Amino acid sequence: MCELYSKQDTLELRRKHIGPSCKVFFAADPIKIVRAQRQYMFDERGERYLDCINNVAHVGHCHPEVVKAAVKQMELLNTNSRFLHDNIVEYARRLVATLPEKLSVCYFTNSGSEANDLALRLARQFRGHQDVITLDHAYHGHLSSLIEISPYKFRKGKDVKKAFVHVAPTPDTYRGKYREDHADPASAYADEVKEIIKEAHNNGRKIAAFIAESMQSCGGQIIPPAGYFQKVAEYVHRAEGVFIADEVQVGFGRVGKHFWSFQMHGEDFVPDIVTMGKPMGNGHPMACVVTTKEIAEAFSSSGMEYFNTYGGNPVSSAVGLAVLNIIENEDLQGNAIRVGDYLTELLNKLKAKHTLIGEIRGIGLFIGIDLVKDRQKRTPATEEAQHIIYKMKEKRVLLSADGPHRNVLKIKPPMCFTEEDAKFMVDQLDEILTVLEEGIGAQSESVISENAPCRAKMPKEAHSREWLDDGTLDPRENPSRKRNGLCTDKHSLLSKRLKT
Repeated sequence: MCELYSKQDTLELRRKHIGPSCKVFFAADPIKIVRAQRQYMFDERGERYLDCINNVAHVGHCHPEVVKAAVKQMELLNTNSRFLHDNIVEYARRLVATLPEKLSVCYFTNSGSEANDLALRLARQFRGHQDVITLDHAYHGHLSSLIEISPYKFRKGKDVKKAFVHVAPTPDTYRGKYREDHADPASAYADEVKEIIKEAHNNGRKIAAFIAESMQSCGGQIIPPAGYFQKVAEYVHRAEGVFIADEVQVGFGRVGKHFWSFQMHGEDFVPDIVTMGKPMGNGHPMACVVTTKEIAEAFSSSGMEYFNTYGGNPVSSAVGLAVLNIIENEDLQGNAIRVGDYLTELLNKLKAKHTLIGEIRGIGLFIGIDLVKDRQKRTPATEEAQHIIYKMKEKRVLLSADGPHRNVLKIKPPMCFTEEDAKFMVDQLDEILTVLEEGIGAQSESVISENAPCRAKMPKEAHSREWLDDGTLDPRENPSRKRNGLCTDKHSLLSKRLKT
């Protein structure tokens, strides 16, 4: 393997030339990846890591058919997509064939962020409305227009929520406002949207769109209750708004039973706009907005021409076609069902064994492990989650944690993930949880014997401060403050970085 620099030199050059906001995974001890194949990634020493989080390498890292398609087309032509070429129309034809009939018009872009930004433009042009309803903890991209509608991001900064943005509760039946014991959580959460619309109208505002990931990823692997999207769409359409389904992270067969995650909600639910990206090009930068003819014509009537220099170019379209072929030819949807069901079964057995696991939720190869300090109170186990992902890295398994409390282990591997991979991952997790819970138990006994009024603490390897998803310390967190019920006296946990 050829490296330009040593790992240390690479780190130093990154610190010097790459913006400090561009974080790396496992910041305390970053991995330098030099090659990858299928569901595995390899560092500069040749160590192999099982990739459980890379939903971009959808059909597998460096799939030979994707590479071949890209090279073959690059040898012929790659040019501005405003020239007439067969690849873009063939890809559009193949893509819309996977969607409900009314979703028939494509706009190609280079990233999910571009796609969601364009979707907002389409929605606002359609009826001339401006306001957007988004879900709490949602993330829809890094452009300014999307940060504004992404509570996952805008609540980290100093900006106040814009007047045209309305935030609805996340339809989370585990730790949300309406839980699994509610008689009809779908209607209850949808009624929250109904009230938002009513209040907006009372204030003289008009709703352009409701936008949501079909399954909320950054929000903590949340799957909305059945019937929620149908009811929300009804209220939004009544307000002359449109429903935007963000499939950037969860589309292209990840749920197994359906090609698109929104299709889990039944044939009677069809979004007005669907955005897609990440897995679309298996790592090649491509994304798309698909909408109805009516909305597309309203957008065109504005008189402003839309074009994207690289969106849908011949090489991107060739890559996209290869990905669609692989999903079909290798039965990756079937694999998502088989392996996903097997993995969920193993994880539920792990839940019965380990009290740190509060809930296993997911479908296909989209799974979340909600970690808790207390199952009854459902107290988020944030520090434990960060401890676990670093320990899993030591065992050559790549996981990450997300959700509003950073306590949900998220599993979104390449679609070629196998049952053997699932078993290996769960076995490593089992070992780590066993040691961790033994340590917590020992600390609990020590605390009880000293008649201390505070709760059991994490083992010394963990930490009590708030960590971001990249492993860095949240600068807003005050280390002297209680968090999640942890004590701040002389028995407090070490606040230094995880030992790995």
